[in-house]
Amino acid sequence: MSNDDIFLQQFETRTLPFAEWTHRSHLKVAYLYLTRMDFDAAAQKVCDGIRAYNAANNVKESPASGYHQTTTIAWLHIMAAMLAEYGPAANSDEFLDGQPQLTAKKILRLFYSQERFMSPEAKTDFVAPDLAALPAKRKARAD
Repeated sequence: MSNDDIFLQQFETRTLPFAEWTHRSHLKVAYLYLTRMDFDAAAQKVCDGIRAYNAANNVKESPASGYHQTTTIAWLHIMAAMLAEYGPAANSDEFLDGQPQLTAKKILRLFYSQERFMSPEAKTDFVAPDLAALPAKRKARAD
């Protein structure tokens, strides 16, 4: 079993230590699902998985914390665009190491105004950006 398989299994069984649930871990989950299934199926797995993981770790839901649907879907669009442009790597860590722009957690500010992004609707439902369009969904390159 690869490190990616172990990581994904820990995420899915909610045994990944909460201290390891970082921005990079969120990106790894997105990468792993997007390289294993189509965008819509990956989005469903990521969204359901993060909600379940947060619930298992007693993450408080409030306007400023907890699961955020627009964040999740927007990042999936960005990850899918990077996969389509550069192709997958041997593993998630190699891919993320080669895409340092993904470490910029505030990148969504290029696409969303603060007002739109912080709206109650954006937290519970995906809302389209109001500053610039997200990258279009494209099929990942098969290298």
